[in-house]
Amino acid sequence: MFKKILIANRGEIACRVIKTARRMGIQTVAVYSDADREARHVAMADEAVHIGAAPSRESYLLGPRIIAACKQTGAQAVHPGYGFLSENAGFAQSVEEAGIVFIGPKYYSIAAMGDKIESKRLAAKAGVNCIPGVNEPIATAEEAVAIARSVGYPVMIKASAGGGGKGLRVAHNDKEAIDGFSSCRNEARNSFGDDRVFIEKFVEEPRHIEIQLIADSQGNTLYLNERECSIQRRHQKVIEEAPSPFISDATRKAMGEQAIALARAVRYQSAGTVEFVVGRDQSFYFLEMNTRLQVEHPVTECITGLDLVELMIRVAAGEPLPLTQAEVRRDGWAIECRINAEDPFRNFLPSTGRLVRFTPPAESMFAADTTRLNGVRVDTGVQDGGEIPMFYDSMIAKLVVHGRDRAQAISMMREALNGFVIRGVSSNIPFQAALLAHPSFVAGDFNTGFIAQHYSEGFKAQDVHHEDADFLIALAAFVRRKSRERATALSGQLPGFGVRAGKSYTVITLGAAGQHRYTPVNVDEFVGETGSATITVGTRTYNISSTSRLNDICIRGTVNQIAFTAQIERGPAKNPLSLRVQHNGRQIDALVVSPRMAQLYQLMPYKAPPDLSRFVLSPMPGLLVEIAVMPGQKVQAGERVAVVEAMKMENVLFAPADAVVARLLASKGDSLVVDQPIVEFV
Repeated sequence: MFKKILIANRGEIACRVIKTARRMGIQTVAVYSDADREARHVAMADEAVHIGAAPSRESYLLGPRIIAACKQTGAQAVHPGYGFLSENAGFAQSVEEAGIVFIGPKYYSIAAMGDKIESKRLAAKAGVNCIPGVNEPIATAEEAVAIARSVGYPVMIKASAGGGGKGLRVAHNDKEAIDGFSSCRNEARNSFGDDRVFIEKFVEEPRHIEIQLIADSQGNTLYLNERECSIQRRHQKVIEEAPSPFISDATRKAMGEQAIALARAVRYQSAGTVEFVVGRDQSFYFLEMNTRLQVEHPVTECITGLDLVELMIRVAAGEPLPLTQAEVRRDGWAIECRINAEDPFRNFLPSTGRLVRFTPPAESMFAADTTRLNGVRVDTGVQDGGEIPMFYDSMIAKLVVHGRDRAQAISMMREALNGFVIRGVSSNIPFQAALLAHPSFVAGDFNTGFIAQHYSEGFKAQDVHHEDADFLIALAAFVRRKSRERATALSGQLPGFGVRAGKSYTVITLGAAGQHRYTPVNVDEFVGETGSATITVGTRTYNISSTSRLNDICIRGTVNQIAFTAQIERGPAKNPLSLRVQHNGRQIDALVVSPRMAQLYQLMPYKAPPDLSRFVLSPMPGLLVEIAVMPGQKVQAGERVAVVEAMKMENVLFAPADAVVARLLASKGDSLVVDQPIVEFV
């Protein structure tokens, strides 16, 4: 077994590998860029080596520097994680040629599966079901139309070297085929340096289901059940679960056996994943093979009780697999939510900055410890006070739950999301909560078009379903009453002028443009010692008990004898008296005041926000990579003005109307904050 390994990655996957290595008694080496000097994976590792500047192309993508770091520290093996160089055959070969073990498949297996056209040829030869289409590179748009007609619309136009949703278009007619062909080629050329494009049949109502493989160097290959990855936004996975609520045992077995056949055809060893698209009739077709550990590997670990990182390390060290296919378990149900630093209410734009508060829910099962299952696990590479840099992807944590069945797992996940405190950057937790509460998701009735279908106009606050929205009002009143009770006990109050807690309140739910909602609330039977009270909102009664302190953001307790977790923050709505209450994805900003104060508040005039229509504002924190206009220049509505880049995403900003540029308020290369003015018009 290795004595020391280097992790050629960052963030949560680097931390995940370190945990398993530490349990196995293996020393670890982290690598880091300028942006990651204070990162969690650097602090966790036994050693750390600086490898370059913040952009990944100047650090984490530089194979020679990583190999040099191995030689410098005496690391015997490299674990690539996922992303960056994990599926780079040239890097894997260079590592081996340097006398270092690559903890992953052999370079020739990576190369065979890295080319989507070649991989489909190999899959067909190995007897794997392939989607009807033409796997040869297409030269012209006219040829693309002819092939699309022969296959039958709709079709998918895909770049051979594509990935992560780049270089992919769906065409339903000749015009879309012509436009899609050109777009795919350009996108693929710019992103991957390879403009080869092919066409295949688009499976309607498709599910994205993948088979986890593990293979050793002795020729043993196992499939470790499947993962359901159909909940996707713009081809990026959002929620994953294992097993799938859709496929039958017979389909699972057939998919697993075909995945094994493909792995053997390319002499595969290590962990890998074969992805399939599955039709509504459970017909399935090969998509691609990911020759690395997957982001969503924890759900497989939960239902099988296997540590996939440990198996990868042992296989790389030449050990045989410790189990047979018949011994692979499938226990309970696991769900993973990707917690991303993005604002779902602003079209999921990236959100970067400092994590002022980062408190995940309490863990009861842990990465690298599969002896403790049925609970909550958090895989993350950040910590309280850490920085979310603009240079890398937006995922800051993976929240994983494991329950006895799917219904329990969904319930556990919703409660875990309620207790996940993130402040300083926006997160997609409200969106995850909305998905988990959606009736179609709960019923297991969804496909890869689920998000596009149900949130076609974007995600808005009203899209968050809450079984009882008045509970948030009752909770705000409970916390305010608790605060007033404490104020009554303050010493030194003048006789006759002391604070009185009272029972009658009005909860003012603050709305946009001054459209507030006024709700009378009664708080009875308050008992400070036990932290309990009876709250009446309209015809509803809530018996709330909570011993949480007033300065706790995360409030835990019971309502009508049912446990709950919610978040309450004071003063975020630019009003020191306001309370922000969050539960099950729903959020309200509220003032809890006396009935008389509520009457007076209604008389307050609404102060309209300033008119910013003359400005182009940055929609997200990021780097200003281009300004396409000059002072005095006339622009037309829709004309390109600037480009802001963050977390591998480019956002092009356009002129909102015909105008003349008055001033440039930022310069190329500037780091911008949200809503920072870039250009002013006259």
